[in-house]
Amino acid sequence: MASIASQLVLHPVTSQSLRVLSTSLGRDKLYRALQYFARFFAWLLLSRGYKIQAARWDALKSHLALGRKLLRLGKFMENAQAALRVLSSPGETGERVTMIGRHLGYFGYLFLDNIAWANAIKFYNLQPSTAQKLNKRVMQFWFTGIVFSIAHGLLKAGRLANEVKKLQNQTWAEKSAEAERDLKLHDLQLAREAVRYQFIIDLLDVWIPATNIGLVNFNDGILGLFGFVTSLMALRQQWFAAAGKK
Repeated sequence: MASIASQLVLHPVTSQSLRVLSTSLGRDKLYRALQYFARFFAWLLLSRGYKIQAARWDALKSHLALGRKLLRLGKFMENAQAALRVLSSPGETGERVTMIGRHLGYFGYLFLDNIAWANAIKFYNLQPSTAQKLNKRVMQFWFTGIVFSIAHGLLKAGRLANEVKKLQNQTWAEKSAEAERDLKLHDLQLAREAVRYQFIIDLLDVWIPATNIGLVNFNDGILGLFGFVTSLMALRQQWFAAAGKK
């Protein structure tokens, strides 16, 4: 038994999991996955008439959402810095504008979300009507950030596709030049995969704030599934990042 326990505790997967969960971002993605699964499962139970069990999962969802707000305190400054870096860096105008829009959207979302957290724990009390308006504004900024991210993904994907096509159409006389071209093509393909991956996450996530601000009317089951899938996808990114893989 001691040998089995030792193998489990010292297993590389256990060590890798601890590296992921030692970061606030890694913990946030795990909590987010649990939060949205709880949202989906509460909806499923409620739709089948299990009100008591649904209330338990709904409470888990609410507490995880509130706990994640604490992890995001001050995170809006990261987006402010990122927007300034993009502003002062060279690049395609369309990609730069959409990336700045993305960061500003997330800046507003995270900044107002901090205020919403302070109100939720009753550290700073807002009038119910004001709190409702604040929460809607939070969702509007989140929606704006994701829309800009989708637009950025489309522009970047188009540029990368053109660069790949241009390289593939070129002919090289020397093998060393051809090897350099193959390396560039490999890097471009990796970049395209990363853009597509983030694009899928954005396309699924955008419906969550869109529903909260009244643009669409998806139920908690659909939104819970969307959030759960994108959380696992983001957690997968953190897993590879902690392992030093692309």
